[in-house]
Amino acid sequence: MSAILLASPVVFWQIWSFVAPGLYLHEKRLVLPFSFLSSFCFLGGAAFGYYVVFPPAFRFLMGYSTEYLTALPTVKEYFSLSLRLLIAFGVIFEMPVFMVLLAKIGIIDAPFLRKHRKYAFLLSFIVAAILTPTPDIVNQLLMAGPLVILYEVSIGAVWLFGRKKLTGFDKPDLGK
Repeated sequence: MSAILLASPVVFWQIWSFVAPGLYLHEKRLVLPFSFLSSFCFLGGAAFGYYVVFPPAFRFLMGYSTEYLTALPTVKEYFSLSLRLLIAFGVIFEMPVFMVLLAKIGIIDAPFLRKHRKYAFLLSFIVAAILTPTPDIVNQLLMAGPLVILYEVSIGAVWLFGRKKLTGFDKPDLGK
């Protein structure tokens, strides 16, 4: 598990290196920042999941103990729960990088994201309900909250770094 987290910068660099030969020179300049930001977001999300979400989730699962029933999680169950949370939060924290990439390609823009904000919020709570290992509302909010915040960060990032609309003077002349 530690190896996956520590190797994530190299993994992201390899993914971007695979994509880079198909890109133009001006697009290749984005590979290093995207690799760095992808690694930073993934590790930040994994840390958030481990330090903020994992303790209440584990306490909730251990809360089923009574005087007649003792919860005895195995190492396999413990690692399965922690790995699931680490990967889920690592991937979720990639949202701003992914949105900027979609904006650079020209699929989305900031007005589109602002227009569909209410659907994104609803989808955030649905994803949180599916991905959280426990049925309690606290853990679902601990996942849905960052998703909503990251969506808002994504809107700002797309506005700042997304593809700019071409004006009449900037349009390339394809006839020559």
